[in-house]
Amino acid sequence: MPNLKDIKRRIRSVKNTQQITKAMKLVAASKLRKAQQAILQARPYAVKMMDVLNHLSARCNHDLHPLLDVREGQRNLLLIITADKGLCGGFNGNIIRKTAQYLEDNAQAENSLIIAGKKGNDIFRNRPVKITQDIIGWTKDFDYLKAQTIGENLAALFSEKKVDKVFMVYNEFKSVMQQEVVVEQLLPVVPENLAHQDNTFVVDYVYEPDEEAILDELLKRYMTVEVYRAFLESSASEHGARMTAMDSASRNAGEMIDGLTLTYNQARQAYITKELIEIVNGAEALKG
Repeated sequence: MPNLKDIKRRIRSVKNTQQITKAMKLVAASKLRKAQQAILQARPYAVKMMDVLNHLSARCNHDLHPLLDVREGQRNLLLIITADKGLCGGFNGNIIRKTAQYLEDNAQAENSLIIAGKKGNDIFRNRPVKITQDIIGWTKDFDYLKAQTIGENLAALFSEKKVDKVFMVYNEFKSVMQQEVVVEQLLPVVPENLAHQDNTFVVDYVYEPDEEAILDELLKRYMTVEVYRAFLESSASEHGARMTAMDSASRNAGEMIDGLTLTYNQARQAYITKELIEIVNGAEALKG
């Protein structure tokens, strides 16, 4: 027969855990609103920036800027964006699996990683892959200036021909319930096909001061904006995943409490019935 004290102790323990998960859900919901607002504000600017850059780079001479240099080398650099903390469902695991799959599919290439987030660093530092930089604690007060520093570092590595391609692997925020892992090529910048069917463009531009200066400034800003947007996407995705995970954990804890409470009541009833039987048997024995 179950021990009533043990069952009560388990119920109390699960209730304490449920209080923690509910609190974490509320905190994640509060942070999610701010992160979601930030990414919704950043997306239109990033899309328009890419649109302008596509138009310009599709018309210009690609020798004007090193970030447009398409090379045949196999030195790939991946910027991996994970979280510093766990308890967020499959958020970190999906990124790690996607990265591991990429490394496996491109095993013939010379791959290296820049890892943002403690969880990703904990996994890949024990694997046979080169880690050129780790960015721990990025989730605290990440801003445009930090994104600019990361973007300038990536641009410098590519311009100095230390790497041939730069990719970002991050979770794109779709909704609170859905985040999609994205592998996005950041460098070299490859413009989309903007020509009509007759291979002519609608309009060209007059450049002031000159085409090279405008292209250089746009590419620098593009690097910062894309890195900033990727980190904002990842932040919103993390909070959404944690909110969903903690909501699920709270509901599971409630179901466990209900089950333990039922078991406790059944055991208590059994103990009471047993004691009543012993009392009745004792009384009958005294009568005899």
